[in-house]
Amino acid sequence: MSDLQAEAKTLEDQFTSAIADAESLDALEQVRVAALGKKGRVSELMKGLGKMSPEERKDAGPLLNGLKTRIADAITARQAMLHDAALEVKLEQERVDVTLPVALPPAEQGRIHPNSQVMDEIIAIFADMGFDVKEGPDIETDEHNFTALNIPPEHPARQMHDTFYFHEHEDGSRLLLRTHTSPVQVRTMRSEKPPHRFIAPGRTFRCDSDQTHTPMFHQVEGMVIDEETHMGHLRWTLEEFARAYFEVDTVEMRFRPSYFPFTEPSMEVDIRCDRSGKDIKIGQGDDWMEILGCGMVNPNVLSASGLNPDVYQGFAFGIGIDRLAMLKYGAPDLRAFFDGDLRWLRHYGFAALDIPSLYGGLSR
Repeated sequence: MSDLQAEAKTLEDQFTSAIADAESLDALEQVRVAALGKKGRVSELMKGLGKMSPEERKDAGPLLNGLKTRIADAITARQAMLHDAALEVKLEQERVDVTLPVALPPAEQGRIHPNSQVMDEIIAIFADMGFDVKEGPDIETDEHNFTALNIPPEHPARQMHDTFYFHEHEDGSRLLLRTHTSPVQVRTMRSEKPPHRFIAPGRTFRCDSDQTHTPMFHQVEGMVIDEETHMGHLRWTLEEFARAYFEVDTVEMRFRPSYFPFTEPSMEVDIRCDRSGKDIKIGQGDDWMEILGCGMVNPNVLSASGLNPDVYQGFAFGIGIDRLAMLKYGAPDLRAFFDGDLRWLRHYGFAALDIPSLYGGLSR
């Protein structure tokens, strides 16, 4: 065995042992530099090839190149092993429970209030049926809120215990916070020519507060006025709305006689449901639940709004938006809707891109 062969074998044994003993990537890098670096032992031997004769290079070249290759392969294999071991340690130290909910970035943590979401759902449904959306002021006159709607002076709704009044004017009149969105119906009939087909969503105010009532709440009222609309159209409209809103294939409604000053005849509407379990299931079961009031528009309301009741007729309905939200999304207390508790809103609220549509789905 020549001196070069003996030296090459000694270096290979030395560096193979050092590679195997390297406990970290940094230690392995030091071995690589010592062997194959610019001034490494193997690199120094490779530089001597240039000083050899052709006959000497014929044997020394393959010998040194083989040595360099074997050491490099050993370093690569040890490097992969150390990398895998380091990854296992890191995964063990930084273990994450993948079943935990993912924290949203700050820009996506805001939530749409259930009232706003349900209002958009209702608008989407009625818009698909050809209804416009009308709005009116929160502060109303006695004329628009009561008189034009056939509500007599002695009606309890006009009393201080039910309505929020402002201070009297010099002429004795008083403005008030509207108790329903029906004044929008009067304003629309007086300012626009029939036929009318619209809904009026918005805030309303009454002196009431308990688990299912708040001083301020949300309501949507609908109206259709033309020369031919009848009770059958009203029933179809409400059934289609309930089917779409509760996202069920069929609904069964029960219309009970009632009394509202602004409609004649007037009806309370119940919907079939199942209360036997934890959640209320719409469209099945043997229970009934009231969801809205409706009726054919009273001729006195048409006359007060400038329409001839001998020519025009139509229907109207009123729905509590907050109660619909409670019913659909399982919120037990209406007062929590207005508490401003972020924990409640994070639970019941909707993401900004949860935009309701009849095609993409009304709810999440």
